[in-house]
Amino acid sequence: MFEYFYNEIFRSVIIGFGSLFNGIQIKKKDESDDTFSVVKVPLAYGPTQKFLARLQQNPDLNHPTQMTLPRMSFEFTNLAYDPSRKSTKTQTMVVTNANGEEERKTFLPVPYNMTIVLSVYTKLNDDMLQITEQIAPYFQPGYTIPIKFLGDYEEVVNTPVVLENIDMTDEYEGNFDTRRALIYTFTFTAKTMLFGPLTDVTKDIVKKVTVGYVAGSKSGKYERDITYQVTPRAIKDYDGVVATLLAENVDMVERVIDVEDGTKIPEGSYIYIDQEEMYVETVTGNKILVRRSQDKSPIQNHVLGSKVFLINQADNVKIEVGDDFGFDGNVF
Repeated sequence: MFEYFYNEIFRSVIIGFGSLFNGIQIKKKDESDDTFSVVKVPLAYGPTQKFLARLQQNPDLNHPTQMTLPRMSFEFTNLAYDPSRKSTKTQTMVVTNANGEEERKTFLPVPYNMTIVLSVYTKLNDDMLQITEQIAPYFQPGYTIPIKFLGDYEEVVNTPVVLENIDMTDEYEGNFDTRRALIYTFTFTAKTMLFGPLTDVTKDIVKKVTVGYVAGSKSGKYERDITYQVTPRAIKDYDGVVATLLAENVDMVERVIDVEDGTKIPEGSYIYIDQEEMYVETVTGNKILVRRSQDKSPIQNHVLGSKVFLINQADNVKIEVGDDFGFDGNVF
């Protein structure tokens, strides 16, 4: 019944989760409100108890440094089946490779919730507040991470990460020369999917089909022919030229988006933000009305300052071989 397979799903979610918090900083300001120090908060994988033990082993402030604060750590603590996202057991999905070819299939994935705990340790309350304000606004209460689960196969799955609660602890006991440690614990739920083994079905797939049409009368006499002309259109950015930047955070339901310079985005064009393609319906000043998730691109949350790419002819001419691009067509 069982066979060996490893899709690295848990590992991918843990790495993706950690990448959300590896750029958090703390700024120190003087009496004139000028910044004189910027500290990047270190992040490591490990249990909270490990870091607390290091803090408590030598609590005397006169002792040489045993661990510097602020610091963050995170840990995968629980795994539970999610029946609310259950799908039909007998349905299958087909996975394509980098060339857009259907090569393997598997049963629909099984929904599981991963509990991941992020712990933040600081000595000063202002440091803790700075860190908290850089995390909490992005979770309303969830933030979606696009993760490629299946190795070389271009199968991107949007994984919602939901902030469940925040616990606050002030480890401050003893006399005045005892070291103080503020500890905030952020509990997250990553709603992931577990894929089973992939079955090779390349022998059963028709890779290409060509259909010809003959137009004529009932007598068989040829009267006219019909030509269908198609032009490849890119569905993502290739040239790397940034048109403008997002002027706000964008969640997965917003359609009116603020950008820094709306004059760079023409109406009726396609734009590309992170991994999502959008169609621009109207432009009013720096506000653009869009249709989200075009050409089956993954709908995502986008943060303030994200790059907005305009998909134009320069991208069309750079379409990669095997890309799953769209077509516009005309009949002559």
